[in-house]
Amino acid sequence: MQRRDFLHLAGLGGGAIFSAGLAGCASAGRQPSSEFYFVQLSDTHWGFQGAPNPDARGTLPKAVAAVNALPQPPDFIVFTGDLTHTTDDPAERRRRMVEFKQVVSELKVKTVRFMPGEHDASLDRGAAFRELFGDTYTRFDHKGVHFMTLDNVSDRGTMLGAEQLAWMQAELAKLDPDAPLVVLAHRPLFPLVPKWDWHTRDGDQALALLMPHRNVTVFYGHIHQEHHQMTGHIGHHSARSLMFPLPAPGTADKPLPIAWDPAAPYRGLGWREVEAGGKEIERIEHGVSAA
Repeated sequence: MQRRDFLHLAGLGGGAIFSAGLAGCASAGRQPSSEFYFVQLSDTHWGFQGAPNPDARGTLPKAVAAVNALPQPPDFIVFTGDLTHTTDDPAERRRRMVEFKQVVSELKVKTVRFMPGEHDASLDRGAAFRELFGDTYTRFDHKGVHFMTLDNVSDRGTMLGAEQLAWMQAELAKLDPDAPLVVLAHRPLFPLVPKWDWHTRDGDQALALLMPHRNVTVFYGHIHQEHHQMTGHIGHHSARSLMFPLPAPGTADKPLPIAWDPAAPYRGLGWREVEAGGKEIERIEHGVSAA
């Protein structure tokens, strides 16, 4: 898969992650035949209407079409939360989730995984999400890489909670500390901007559980922009939104959506590729490479 094959995804939102670049894949002795990639899409906010995105019902179908057009399909796709836009009406919440599922059912990739965001789950503690998509957190393996999805949105206190932390501890105890581990969450696990709700209140406990594992990469959404951060040896990478961008961390009183620019439609709704080899992380933004 060549990087140029992904450039037509620019402006649609999400990210393409190559397993060969994840921390620990080389040291784990994985062979080229086991290399794979997956696509992360985030913050689609289905049901959102009005400014700042006049194409609110168009970006998700366009992203589906773009992923389907990839010359080499990804092994799987993961949506990292805020599948739908929040509503106080339980019936409308379920209607939006059903409609979202109908749109993404057009994806040709067989394996599609869904995680909740606070817009999907905070008002009913994830009840509607579980009815339509299954568990809010889980673990799975793919071609020698361990994956763990976390739920830091169903609790309105922006916490994982004691039960989930205990589950994490039990699951992590089963893994080789040297094996590559990918953690997927909606909110950042580290305190990026707590006053904006860009944090997880007990995220420090989750990171403490992850620290003994030497090859950990975290992918998340929620902040509607690309951001990269290290906590010790753990790398954190965010995906852009498919609906509207938000301001850079801490640059405004509130994280209000950035206005739509008719002269540059879809600005800020791009995607990013993360390909890490050793200590190097290379980013591709709108076709411009920056090491």
